[in-house]
Amino acid sequence: MSDSLHTMMDYPLTLTALLERAGQYFADKEVVSRLPDGSMHRSNWGQIKDRALRMAECLLAAGLKKGDRVATLMWNHYAHLECYFGVPAAGGVLHPLNLRLHPDEIAWIANHAQDRFLIVDDVLLPVLQKFAAKVKFERIWVVKHPGPPSRHEYEDYEAWLKEATGQVPLPAIQENDGASMCYTSGTTGHPKGVLYSHRTQVLHSMAQAMADSCAVSQHDVALLAAPMFHANGWGLSYTAAMVGAKYVLPGPNLDAESLLDLIAREGVTVTCAVPTVWLAALAGMEKRGPDWRPPRDVRILCGGTAPPESLIRKLDHHGFHVIHSWGMTETSPQATVSLLRTKSLAWPEDQQYAVRSKQGWPLPLVEVRTCNEKGLAPWDGETMGELEVRGAWVAASYFNAPETRDRWTADGWFRTGDVATIDPDGCIKLVDRSKDLVKSGGEWISSVDLENMLMSHPAVREAGVVGVHHPKWQERPLAVVALKDGATATADELCAFLGTKFAKWQLPDGFVFVHDLPHTSTGKLLKTELRKKYAEWKWQT
Repeated sequence: MSDSLHTMMDYPLTLTALLERAGQYFADKEVVSRLPDGSMHRSNWGQIKDRALRMAECLLAAGLKKGDRVATLMWNHYAHLECYFGVPAAGGVLHPLNLRLHPDEIAWIANHAQDRFLIVDDVLLPVLQKFAAKVKFERIWVVKHPGPPSRHEYEDYEAWLKEATGQVPLPAIQENDGASMCYTSGTTGHPKGVLYSHRTQVLHSMAQAMADSCAVSQHDVALLAAPMFHANGWGLSYTAAMVGAKYVLPGPNLDAESLLDLIAREGVTVTCAVPTVWLAALAGMEKRGPDWRPPRDVRILCGGTAPPESLIRKLDHHGFHVIHSWGMTETSPQATVSLLRTKSLAWPEDQQYAVRSKQGWPLPLVEVRTCNEKGLAPWDGETMGELEVRGAWVAASYFNAPETRDRWTADGWFRTGDVATIDPDGCIKLVDRSKDLVKSGGEWISSVDLENMLMSHPAVREAGVVGVHHPKWQERPLAVVALKDGATATADELCAFLGTKFAKWQLPDGFVFVHDLPHTSTGKLLKTELRKKYAEWKWQT
């Protein structure tokens, strides 16, 4: 043996190790689920561990081989959490299907992933029936929830788990084995699959638990308000198991009243979801009273799209404190976090909020850079470039999609498609998606900055800004605005409001008032739909 080799144990980083830890040291910590009918189900990490290992044994008996994909079509609840650990423990790859997609798209994704088995909620059987004839699952197990019995020809999940003996040894898992996979949404062409390894998910969990990240610990009550089918449930399930936090799963009940009731009832201290969820929740808080607060302050890991600074301020008032983060399906998903640095604590409040509304700094073991047509962009806080990223939990390719190699640079960095600036301290601010920037008269206008400013107006609930073809200026910004219930505002009023922060040439040349804006299946503003709908917009001359 060479003297230059280390003398440390070769201990694989696996999700099974996280599950065993949760079951051994935090067995009595609760796992609370609100089921589709609104009733509550109470379990704990000890039971989750036992049932997940029973599932692993049953999957092996069903013929699962290492690397086989097991799909789920489920809401956020205890049984889905069992799948998160049980499938990887058997050597399989968990594949949560996005139940909000069109049935044809779900079928395409399941077929592309070559899913062998499916575990589905009984309340989602009508969704399954819309694409069942187009897929070839070998076996399907149904999770029964309280409510009227559903008629189907599939196997019962609970009866299946009872077939486990507890005597069958599970396969040895290596840290680079596949553990789970998710498909991107909102991309051009077909969705793209990202296959995560055990190692990447363990490292991501360790980073997410760090004090300078989300600071998740055994003293927390964590609520997963992001769907478990969106970007691996933001990794929170694995982090909660690793640290032994009480875990709360809201099922499909994400309306403001249900969410706030669950947060107050269970004493939630940390949660995560896209800004759309918190915009609605904020309206619910304000209905409860101007000074309503939950029993304990709540940290919100917020991403997907940038939360407006006005939302961060208003949530602070109610005891909900946004931790702005950026990431993608391709980054497992969390890649950056925006927390005040030591020197920032003495800054004026407005300057602190300006930092908190940025995407922040990369987590340890993640690197970022911006590039434009001139090459690497300087870190001056002004020069824009496409954000590129690499790191310990960043995808190196898409699953079975060799035609997408151009998403990676020759030296191995992932091209995110986001346009950003990086300041001299390394703080990242996303300017826009490259396809969402408005190019007017040779100058770039950030649709995100305009949207965030519009949503700070007291009458505006949500806003979307898109570039529309202009015969003289190439493109001009069009603002599509949804007002709060009972509120009024005119185009001239909103334009004057924007004029306090933006140059005249950056202001929208048109305003459209709508009741609601379109969103993707994961709650992001659907800019493609806005661009399509208003492509033939006629500018006034």
